[in-house]
Amino acid sequence: MFYKLHEKLLLRGWQKLPYAVVEKGFSRPQFITAREMEALKLCNGLIDVDLPLVPQELRDLVKLAEKQGWVAACERGDTIRPEQEYRLYPARYIRTAHWSITGHCNYRCKHCYMSAPDAKFGELSHAQIMAIVQQLIDCGVMEVSLTGGEPLVRKDFMEIVDALLAGGVHITTIYSNGKLVTDKLLDQLAERGIHPEFNMSYDGVDGWHDWLRGIPNAGKIVEDAFLRCKERGFPTGAEMCIHQGNKHLLRETVKRLADLGCRSLKTTPISNVGAWKEGGYDESISTDELYELYLDYIPRYYEDGMPLSLMLGGFFSASPDKPQEYDIPSMKNCSNPAKTCVCGHARMVMYISAEGRALPCMALSGMDIQEEFPLIPEIGLAQCITESRYMQLIDTRATGVLEHNPECGTCEHALQCLAGCRASALETDPTDILAIDRAACAIFRGGWVERIHQAMAEIDPQMKLTVG
Repeated sequence: MFYKLHEKLLLRGWQKLPYAVVEKGFSRPQFITAREMEALKLCNGLIDVDLPLVPQELRDLVKLAEKQGWVAACERGDTIRPEQEYRLYPARYIRTAHWSITGHCNYRCKHCYMSAPDAKFGELSHAQIMAIVQQLIDCGVMEVSLTGGEPLVRKDFMEIVDALLAGGVHITTIYSNGKLVTDKLLDQLAERGIHPEFNMSYDGVDGWHDWLRGIPNAGKIVEDAFLRCKERGFPTGAEMCIHQGNKHLLRETVKRLADLGCRSLKTTPISNVGAWKEGGYDESISTDELYELYLDYIPRYYEDGMPLSLMLGGFFSASPDKPQEYDIPSMKNCSNPAKTCVCGHARMVMYISAEGRALPCMALSGMDIQEEFPLIPEIGLAQCITESRYMQLIDTRATGVLEHNPECGTCEHALQCLAGCRASALETDPTDILAIDRAACAIFRGGWVERIHQAMAEIDPQMKLTVG
């Protein structure tokens, strides 16, 4: 009996995770055992699985794969495509690259991490960008989100898109201010058979978006972009930067975004880095004031019918898809810190800065500590995600950060917060990336978790907390 791997499946592997089945067009591999991979390798249309030299264990695994829909019986010689054959990538597994393809921008945002209007970090040349695209492909990075600066200001933007798609890399999200989200752009993407989410900044009604973005009519421009995407079938998400000026507009902003067809919103307090710090603005919001604002809004969110999926920083998240569930993103409930990475998100999603630096997250691009991390054009992506300062950090286990902070050793919440977010920790201790995140401390030690639970019980006693 001859078998053939399903046409959408690819056999892949990475260092330390050498065996996986990948479905073409999707970015979540299913990791398998060495023996299961050996069985799947037999399913190439050329090997008779019933031959006596094939161990019964492998035959049984082939039958199981057939039940799973991974393989099917075929005629001898009906072979798989070369791209389906097993390939071991020369790097550790990274699922996603969040990539600033330029440091340039057509806006003058008052809080920009990278001082994009002045192109503090510039942008890589076309040749350098294309070299990184090829390295993403060669290292098995399966999806990218494109950001900037403003990614759409690059004249070679569609060439970058085409190169990624040709290499089988899925483009999940384009982050933009909306100015260049035109019908022509959406046509070009649709012609290529893709409809990535457009995630656009929206910092409040009543002119506050214009104020923060430094451009007249920026609010109307992005609202038109949201509507254009809605009409053309492109999903949208939004991010809102909270400060003293717009904090009272959270509820109205959520409602307006929902009216524009936006399906999700993430809020973040403005950090005192980059252009915000250079400009000397005094509109930032304290941690306690922010959490009080969030707690006050949560019941209003439900009163308004959960207009969209919501993430209030590390404080609270919920989605209308699961109306009786909520999450506290800062809560991990780790059972084995020795096997848990210090930041699960950073372990799966790398950030590539405008100058090509491999960083754990975008927030570090506005901090001096970024200089410790490697430049891809200098050492190559494979080394960055195999053996470098970058990989050393993202592969650090939670035990490392807990032991680094003796205060955590006596804290009853240590296994819930794991000392918090690394980028947030750097805001209060800019030289120590393993320091305690005081914003996370405030959530747990300040009684906010209990207050969230109480608020949710008052909304609906059947509400259930989910973690992770």
